[in-house]
This record gives sequence, structure tokens and C-alpha cells, in this order.
Amino acid sequence: MQQEKNERMLELEREPVGRLLWRYSLPAIVGIVVISLYNVIDRIFIGQWVGPEAIAGLAITFPVMNLASAMGVLIGVGASARISIALGQKDINKAEQILGNSLVMTLLFGIVYIIVFSIFLDDILMAFGASKASLPYAHDFMAYIMPGMLIMNLCYNFNGIMRASGYPKRAMITMFIGAGLNVILAPVFIYLLKLGIKGAAIATDISMTVSTIFVMVHFFSPSKTIYFHRGIYRLKWSILISIFAIGAAPFIVNVAGSAINAIVNNFLYIYGSDSAVGAMGIVSTITQLLVMVVIGVCQGMQPIIGYNFGARRYDRLKRAYWLSVLASTLVCAFGEAISLLFPDYIARAFTTDASLTAATTHAFHIIILMFWVVGFQIVSTNFFQSLGKAFKSIVLSLSRQVIFIIPLLFTLPRIFNLDGVWASFPISDLGATLVTVILIIDELRKLNRILASKQ
Repeated sequence: MQQEKNERMLELEREPVGRLLWRYSLPAIVGIVVISLYNVIDRIFIGQWVGPEAIAGLAITFPVMNLASAMGVLIGVGASARISIALGQKDINKAEQILGNSLVMTLLFGIVYIIVFSIFLDDILMAFGASKASLPYAHDFMAYIMPGMLIMNLCYNFNGIMRASGYPKRAMITMFIGAGLNVILAPVFIYLLKLGIKGAAIATDISMTVSTIFVMVHFFSPSKTIYFHRGIYRLKWSILISIFAIGAAPFIVNVAGSAINAIVNNFLYIYGSDSAVGAMGIVSTITQLLVMVVIGVCQGMQPIIGYNFGARRYDRLKRAYWLSVLASTLVCAFGEAISLLFPDYIARAFTTDASLTAATTHAFHIIILMFWVVGFQIVSTNFFQSLGKAFKSIVLSLSRQVIFIIPLLFTLPRIFNLDGVWASFPISDLGATLVTVILIIDELRKLNRILASKQ
């Protein structure tokens, strides 16, 4: 048992970085893309069988669900990074204390946001841009998905911790189980049982519950690198602060993303219609799928960088970073090319409505123009997270999500109407890339000085 634990940790320090990144990233990519397919499958079935208003209603729920996810990633991302660093320092006890505290906080936060959302659901949906036509669909979906949001956070958080503690393939398999079940259940509940958008939520709840059971069972085995046992659940401020310090960056990203989505949705109604909101929902589905591939690369990178940072192997963490940047840039460039060449085919996968197809095609041609730089931004943000440097991670996150895009949204639509909303995205991506280059150059120079002093 102890030998297996030691081997899992030593491979992060000794195995060639390229091979290690591939071995950790591939299961992470597959797993997280499979997670994304929950949303893609739901939106395709809803768009084809319920209608364009339902697509708009579902688009309204994205930022609301992101708020719930934000509470989860505050714990999950921070815990995964801290566990990797602790394992690099050979401190198993600290890693298990982080594991126990993460479980308690995930449960507490989940109960709080379910209660709040249940009381103020319609008010929240209206604030995020729901119209009279889309509100009933958004309400029905959220009413049924809310009980499953706590389950989702448990699944995502501890799937990440599973990967960070040396089990990337097992993490991938647990996601496959839920997604495969969702592919089967979604058409049954939506179409055969005629539950519409409610059926999509119910199918997702059931599928995520099954995945969560498989994830949590893993941590009850003493043979695993870290596991649940008595003495690790008492909350400690030092552990919570260390988790929140790293988790703050993705938490702020999700909260900011929800706020931006609310602003965007309202601008889309001012300068467009439900078709514009639906088009944004379809474009977001595709871009988020590509972003999830990049996040998968980052999840494979994170334990390598975190462990080697703790072990002071800076040469290895630099190589892991650059390989991740290369892979992510290729993914985003490929996605941009496909979206620019075949936007109408993508739109028709989600809807049979001609006006929504036309609106989506036009939106793709503008929004996606600078998407090829997004991979570099995301990898760099996660690089700082993995090092425990929360402030720089937050700055990079906010540069794309808030600092650039908000002024653009309040300026460009006044000049270019609806096209101004779409154009805010590529211009924001360009500005955020410049900030990323400055911060990364500074950080890599520091690491180079440390490496030079060792020689």
C-alpha cells in the first residue's frame, strides 16, 4: 500500500515532463469534455424538441449556475492545488487535513446557496436577463436542477482532488459514467416522457449523482494516496485560508462571468431579441466546450507544477507550462477555424429556427475572431494558481472577464448596436493577452534567476 503511494508521488518528480503531461492531461481532457457534454446534449435536445424560446431560457440559467459553481471552485480548485503542493513536500497529513476540510465546506456552501436560490429564484433570473417568454423555461430548469447543484460541486471538487493525488485515469472514468448515463436519460425524460426542459434537469441530476457516488467511494479506501478518516474534518483557519487564497481566482472568475453574462443578456435584449440571447447561448456552448479542453490541459498541468514547485524543481514546472501553452493554443486555433468556416452547420445542430440560425452564424463571425489567444490566457492563469500566487491569477482572470469587457459593452453597442456587443469579446481577448504577456515574462524571469543561482 505504502509503495503504491510513493510511486504515485515520485512519478511527478522524475518522469519526463512531456510524457507526464500527456498522461495526466489526456484523462483530464476526456473527463472534462465529457462533463461539458452534459450541457451540449441538453441544449441540442431542448433546441430541437422544445424550441428557440427554451434555448434562450436555458442561456439565462448559465450565469445563475455559474454562481453555484463559483462556491464549489472556491474550495475545489484551491484544495487540489494545495494538496499537490503538500504532496510535493511529502506532507501526507496536511494533504488529508485539506481533504477533510474541503468536504465539510463543500457541504456547508451547497446548503446555503440552494436555500438562497430557492427563495429568490424568479428575481435572480429576471436580474440575469430573463424575458417574459424565456422566464418559464429558465424557472422550470432551475427548479429541478437546484437539488443537484450540491451533488455537482461534490463531484467536480473531489474529481479534481482525485486527479491531484495521482489518479487521473480513475477521475476520467468517473466522468464517463455520468455522461454516458446522461446521453441515455436526457432523450427519455425530455422527449419520451414529454417533460421538456424539466426532463433535461432531472436527467442531469440523476447522472451527476451516480458519478458522485463513484468519486466519493474512492476516498474511503485506505490504499489510496489520501483518504477520509477520523480527525481530518475539524475546520482549521490556516487550511481554509490557504484553500481560499488559491480558489479565490476561479471563484472571482465565475462570479465575474455571471455578472458579465447578466450584462450581456440585458444588452442583447436592448439591441436584439430572444434570438440574440439564444445565439449567445449556442456560441457559448461551443466556446465553452473548447475552453473545457484547455481546462483539461490545465488540470493535467496543475499537479505537475504544484508538486514540482513544492519539490523546488523549477526546470520541470517551466517545461510543463510551455508544453501546456502550445497544446492549448493549438486547440483554440483549431476551434476558431472550424467555427469561422462552418458556423451555420453548428447552429443547425441546436435549432431548426431560421432566424436563430442566422443570428448565431453572424455572432460566430465576430465573437470568435481572437479566440486563438484564449488558451494562452487560461494556462497562464492556472499556472499562477498552481504556484499559489493568487493575486496574479486574479488579475489575469479579471483582465478578460471584467477590466476590458465591461467598458467595451457600455461603449461599442452605442456605436455599432448589436455588433458592438459581439465585438466586445475579441477586443477584450486581445487586451487580456497583453496583460498576460507582461505578468508571465516577469514570473519566468524570477524562476530563471533562481535556476541560475543553483548552477
